[in-house]
Amino acid sequence: MAAPVTRAEVLKIYKTMLRESSKFSFYNYRMYAVRRVKDAFREQKAVNDTSEIQQHLLEAHRFLDIIKRQAIVGDLYKFDKLVIEVDNNEKH
Repeated sequence: MAAPVTRAEVLKIYKTMLRESSKFSFYNYRMYAVRRVKDAFREQKAVNDTSEIQQHLLEAHRFLDIIKRQAIVGDLYKFDKLVIEVDNNEKH
């Protein structure tokens, strides 16, 4: 039987997923990934069953691997920044 999942483990995977999601170079992908991570964790907030939490944590690790891989692939294709992303200090 697996050890119970701690709050610290859940927070660690949550923060890691958010950090990795923010590495997408394309704005729309980045915002979608961040929003999706937040929504997924909010949906599972009330889960109390240890085995179910363990299952969700394993799924989160699989999705983290996908996010990392897609962020790397996304870096292969560079895009110009969108108007929404341009920093005010970068005005010419």
